Amino acid sequence: MSTRNIPPDRAIAMLSVIKEFKNLPPKEIEMVAAACQWHRYDAGNEIVRYRDHSNSAFFIVQGDIRVMYHSLSGQEVILCNLPTGEMFGELTAIDGHPRSATAVALTSTLLASMPSQDFQNLIYSNRQIAEIIFKRLTEQVRRLTERVYDFSTLAVRNRIQSELLRIANNHMVSANAAVISPSPTQTEIANSVSTHREAVSRELKILIKDNLIMRKGRDLHVLDITRLTQLVNEARGSF
Repeated sequence: MSTRNIPPDRAIAMLSVIKEFKNLPPKEIEMVAAACQWHRYDAGNEIVRYRDHSNSAFFIVQGDIRVMYHSLSGQEVILCNLPTGEMFGELTAIDGHPRSATAVALTSTLLASMPSQDFQNLIYSNRQIAEIIFKRLTEQVRRLTERVYDFSTLAVRNRIQSELLRIANNHMVSANAAVISPSPTQTEIANSVSTHREAVSRELKILIKDNLIMRKGRDLHVLDITRLTQLVNEARGSF
């Protein structure tokens, strides 16, 4: 990790890629930039560790990070991957509790960090930013509620389908198709849905046979989002 000095104008421009800040006036983004420090992480570098007591919120202006933790047995559990434009660490910045997961850079990554006190002051002093953060937190609760439901009620193959659908929805190339590039490995999918690689391999072969997905080089093409959505909804009992 290295700390960077970023000129104010460039800092404002880079923070504009954060999706929660895209509709803020320049003066509001300037307030955010003034409170940030800048850090470059190489691929594989740990940014925060599970249970540590750092308290900053982070904004991803370049690169991708993975949020995860390891079970007592050493199994990696992937919570999510976050691309450019996302933020993380806001829970600890708000409540002061130790980190709930580990964050690792997947690629060379440039982050802006904001200490807890500045992050809270920003929320309390700006209604528009407060509304953005509140909506973000409610989206997280809804997403985690859905994930708990899936883990509690769905068979392994349906959890794999649900994970593919979740990823595909972030890589749409048309109304009914997506290209996931690069495709997650079978182990990464398994670690995201609490199963083993062999189960993922079997299900992917079935989906390929049914013409729902197709591998092409390092990419995974999802050929029929509507049908995949239908399979997941049928498994969940929602039509």
